[in-house]
Amino acid sequence: MFTHSRLLGIVGALILSYAAWTAYGYFLDTSAPVVTITGIEPDEYYAGDVPCIVDMSDGYKVADLSVFLDGNALVSHFKVNRKHDEHVFTIPTKTLTNGPHDLKITVRDGSYRKNSTTESFSFIVDNRPLLATFVKSETDIKVFQGRTLHVQFQVNKPIQEATVRALSRTFTCIPEAEGSLIYECFIPISTQEIASEYVLSIDITDFVGNTATLDAKFQIVMYPFKKQIITIAPDKLQEAKDTGLPEGDLETALKELTAQSPTKKLWHGSFYAPIEIKSVSTDFGTIRTTQHRGKYAHDAVDLIGTPKTVVWAPQDGKIVLKERYAHSGNTVVIDHGCGILSLFYHLDSFGRSNVGDIIRKGNPIGTLGKTGHATGYHLHWEMRINNVAIDPLQWIKNDF
Repeated sequence: MFTHSRLLGIVGALILSYAAWTAYGYFLDTSAPVVTITGIEPDEYYAGDVPCIVDMSDGYKVADLSVFLDGNALVSHFKVNRKHDEHVFTIPTKTLTNGPHDLKITVRDGSYRKNSTTESFSFIVDNRPLLATFVKSETDIKVFQGRTLHVQFQVNKPIQEATVRALSRTFTCIPEAEGSLIYECFIPISTQEIASEYVLSIDITDFVGNTATLDAKFQIVMYPFKKQIITIAPDKLQEAKDTGLPEGDLETALKELTAQSPTKKLWHGSFYAPIEIKSVSTDFGTIRTTQHRGKYAHDAVDLIGTPKTVVWAPQDGKIVLKERYAHSGNTVVIDHGCGILSLFYHLDSFGRSNVGDIIRKGNPIGTLGKTGHATGYHLHWEMRINNVAIDPLQWIKNDF
């Protein structure tokens, strides 16, 4: 049974223990307060009033909180005096200029050492309306079957994303150059696309959630593709089969490479022809008939040049395939980014660049040859956008 005097002794001991623990925390605590900020993130965009919460805790106790915006105090030494607390404050971005701003939050504990934690970061204010317009007049857009529809528009500020809806597909828009406010999209028009009038819509979203839409009509014009019959000697077909991989392997690889292509341009400026062109033996889209494949569209151009002369990269990119196939012979594929691939067939020999290497415009990729299903020395140059073949000669024109 507790006596009154014994109870007083226990209480006194507890008080002394608490006092000792408090003194220990006050004089010897070296841990800084733990601070968590919600409602705002570093380097993100914000508009309107931004409510923020500072969550503070400390093993001894939190003494006070200070919040500085661009060096000016929003909250100055706000008293807390608790082990855990939350403080809500608002950043009125409409009173700030558009652009980057600095936020600094300092929390101090109540110990003798005045341990503190400071969180500093920048965020971006954007209260501007989103405006967009086509770079060129979009009232009369015409494009042939097998060509590329090049769409450009300009915005008044950086945007988060933009996509084009056309031909029952969606295409990603990219900046014309790093930091540019002009965006563009390359839409492949298949040789099999029906000639007619179509609608395209560009959906634009900025970093604070504002949206804008641009609409236009375009016309796909029927192209009079040529016809061609060629015969490849049986011994040539057998030799190609014995020394190269099946055609299906290349098509599988191209699908995978298209999916892996970065969603940014790896090039800048115009393309140019990969050889000194003496003539074009097969135009893009020519309806070709052979004894081993029957009738099909030749979705590339066959260029005639001096045998075994250098074939160079028509633009910057990355070597993503270097292999020998039965039908295409020695083959090189360059990824220019944005799902745009350049394919080169029938090379006599390969250049020194290997898969994974960055190659610059004008660097050698091999020499002009006749490997694979080729009746003579020529370069099969093919370009694909999202694995849809388009005429590469359009890309070397000055007005493209």
